[in-house]
Parts: sequence; C-alpha cells; structure tokens
Amino acid sequence: MKHYLVKDWMQTNVITAEPKMGMLDAHKLMRRNKIRRLPITKSNGELVGIVTRSDVRQAEPSEATTLNVWEMNYLLAKLQLRDIMTKDPLRVHADDTIKTAAELMNANKIGALPVVDDHNIVQGIITESDVFRVLIEWFNEDIEPEKM
Repeated sequence: MKHYLVKDWMQTNVITAEPKMGMLDAHKLMRRNKIRRLPITKSNGELVGIVTRSDVRQAEPSEATTLNVWEMNYLLAKLQLRDIMTKDPLRVHADDTIKTAAELMNANKIGALPVVDDHNIVQGIITESDVFRVLIEWFNEDIEPEKM
C-alpha cells in the first residue's frame, strides 16, 4: 500500500502576499477568498512568514479603545503584514507524509502548513481540512495508519 503524501492532498492554488502589504488589504483579500491563512513570500515566492485570520484580529484595536474611527483607520492603514506575521513558520515538503504534517500541526496547535520546495519556494498549503479528507478516505477504505 502506498504512503499518503502531502503533494497528493495539498492545495496548490495558494494565495500569498508580500510582507509590505497593508493589514487592511490582507484582511480584505482573506475575506474575499474565504481563506484563514496567508503565506507571506518575497517577490520570488520564497516563504518568509504566515499571517492567520487570528493574527489580523489580534492586531486590531480593542473595542474599549479611546481612539476615534479616523485614528484607528489611520493606524491600521500603516500596519503591514511584516509587523504581524509569524516569521520563519513551520513548513513541510511535498514528499513528506500526511502523518508527518498532521503530527507537526497537532504538536504545535496549528491548522495549516505551507508546503515548500528545496529552495523554500511555496508550492502549496496543507490544512486540517486536507488531513480530514485523508482520514475520511482511510475510514472508507480501511487504510493502514502507518501508510498515511
């Protein structure tokens, strides 16, 4: 029985952003595309960070702030992804097993991992939803867990 590899289950149409993108623009991009994670790359596609929807929410001012709406918008407009991203995020390679990716996500309490090549160029993303798809297939086909 074959091993289940990340490359067979990852999402390859990954939306990325550069570190200089404004947080408000990133928030709109994530909302418009219904994504919760945004790999941050250099212009050549090299992974330098990741921003999650939670990172964006935490960067927003508290509702108890004394700032008025214009002051908040001004401050938020100045905030760039480089200011809020997780630098040098965990990642996997396309030839890693789903088991490796799932263990890494579980151990670090994260919901996704960028997939990179040997030059750290983003090739895709593997999410907990992708891992669940493997589990569903496993339940349906009785795959041996060590082959995942």
